[in-house]
Amino acid sequence: MVTRGFGGRRAPADLAARIPPGQALTTDFPVLSAGPTPRVSLEDWSFTLKVGPRPLAKWDWKAFNALPRTRVTRDIHCVTTWSKLDTDWEGVTVDDLLAAAGFGAPPTPFVLAHGFDGYSTNVPAADLVGGKAMVALSYDGAPIAPDHGGPARLLVPHLYFWKSAKWLSGLQFTETDTAGFWELRGYHMYGDPWREQRYHDDP
Repeated sequence: MVTRGFGGRRAPADLAARIPPGQALTTDFPVLSAGPTPRVSLEDWSFTLKVGPRPLAKWDWKAFNALPRTRVTRDIHCVTTWSKLDTDWEGVTVDDLLAAAGFGAPPTPFVLAHGFDGYSTNVPAADLVGGKAMVALSYDGAPIAPDHGGPARLLVPHLYFWKSAKWLSGLQFTETDTAGFWELRGYHMYGDPWREQRYHDDP
């Protein structure tokens, strides 16, 4: 795991209600990864929606950037105990992705998010729709840096940040809740920061 730049501190009283239990406020943006940063060129980048092994839709970089864009400001919380408030993102919501593929709702109850580095993480489909998640293409008004998951990463801000898969290559809809990379290594299957669901035996 790679970690850089974390400086935690207690939140001011007026912000404390936005910090989940066991977390510390940071103004940095720490870099954490399971392995080395892949370098994904925009010419080679593609994104696929699948149900099981069956592709539903696929976009190259130009076509993906032609989809409707949404801007959000959200707090994010890492399982390694830092929280960063009021982060600014722009990208394509999962709702708009499904609509572009001809779906009004998720076709299955669960999703595996896949990265170009082989990483995966599981998320209930209900946690990706209704404006809750996006494929982010920019952070703080600029393209997402490779160390932070660029050119595109998943953003699911209400769950611990390991669920917001970096270097995203696709979303695979599944009938069963299938563990991803960190879930297979003892992390929680859901990962709610407000319930401190860090590890598999947390309630």
